[in-house]
Amino acid sequence: MKVVRIAFKTLGCRVNLYETDALASQFKAAGYEVVENEGDADIYIVNTCTVTNQSDQKCRQALNQIRRSHPTAIIAATGCMVNHRKQEMLDSCVINFAIDNERKYSLFNIIDSFMKGEPVDPEGFDKDLFSYSPAFDTFHTRSLIKIHDGCNNFCSYCIIPNVRGRATSRCDKEIYDNIRQVVDYGFKEIVLTGVNMGRYQYENVDFEHLIENILKIDGDFRVRISSIEPDNFSDRFLSLFENPKLAPHMHICLQSGAENTLRKMHRHYTAAQFKEMCDRIKAAIPDFNITTDVIVGFPGETEEDFAESAELCRKIGFSHIHTFKYSVRTGTKAATMPNQIPETVKAERSAVIRQISSENKLKYFKQMLGKPQKMLIERVMADGTARGYGENYIPMRLKAKGLERNTFVEVTLKDIINKGDSSEIIC
Repeated sequence: MKVVRIAFKTLGCRVNLYETDALASQFKAAGYEVVENEGDADIYIVNTCTVTNQSDQKCRQALNQIRRSHPTAIIAATGCMVNHRKQEMLDSCVINFAIDNERKYSLFNIIDSFMKGEPVDPEGFDKDLFSYSPAFDTFHTRSLIKIHDGCNNFCSYCIIPNVRGRATSRCDKEIYDNIRQVVDYGFKEIVLTGVNMGRYQYENVDFEHLIENILKIDGDFRVRISSIEPDNFSDRFLSLFENPKLAPHMHICLQSGAENTLRKMHRHYTAAQFKEMCDRIKAAIPDFNITTDVIVGFPGETEEDFAESAELCRKIGFSHIHTFKYSVRTGTKAATMPNQIPETVKAERSAVIRQISSENKLKYFKQMLGKPQKMLIERVMADGTARGYGENYIPMRLKAKGLERNTFVEVTLKDIINKGDSSEIIC
């Protein structure tokens, strides 16, 4: 009997990555052969994003390319673009299935039933946001763990509350069990992810208590908090980073350092509050690594607003700034705002922020030279050089004998390979 080959392509956030990993493991456990997305497969699963109009365009391009290259393949689209443009995608005749976020959990059963010749209506399958099986064999060295979905913030530029729904938190006991399972599978780094996970609240367990309980789980692993919204992190929460299992790094989303722009974005903090929060973190943990997102060219962003934002990025010293040029998202309040910024101005401002990011990174790396790190080896090159990350999320390389993927190595940071925003440290 022919082994069915299946490929996955993921666009967008870490929540999508987590869900793709879980689905790929499920297909592999059932006997399907998981192949590279560029390879020749019988089935293609595309986990889509719709955060901007450009995201939609990238998803369409990916789906059209697969269809052109593999005219007889089964193509299933899932994710946020399906929730936003389901009928349009089906009418295009490019895909065979459009499976929304609420039924993404059932994707394996939908496709497997179809491959067995059974009649399939995706709308008839269960809705479930959290019951994915732990991924035992993923596309990454780290294991992503989803703890939260949806959002109640309704930022003026963002459509996520409409396609991911309102905020909902996963049962804490399921999270602990999930982590125990992937640690048993051999994963050394657990990355917590969610749409707005700092607002995690399941019964009487909030985000702070969730982290505290996770750190009590036995095993040789570390925990990393991925992208998180700014919050008034308590002193008790910051004290949790004294535990060596909790990586001293957070990607905290700034979006803009200008008070005027933050108000227009409907963000729930001021630039001054964000700066004070970062100062408190650095005071408690001096080498703590803070990275962020910044949107440039938001409607009405003046030269003064941009200068204010750039200056805050310099003062806080983010070691990496994921820089976005504002892209109109149809269906959001920002899409109808006056004073849309020309693309040429967005490109100029983006280049300025990227330069600040590179300068900040170099400064932070110099601060860390001579200090110890616990490197997780993610891959070993043909010449024996290993690459990976330390607990502070510093990219590093090490050359030594006997290095193995997915193992911890105690190293000292020695020298910087300066490649701008993609710099590394040699151990």
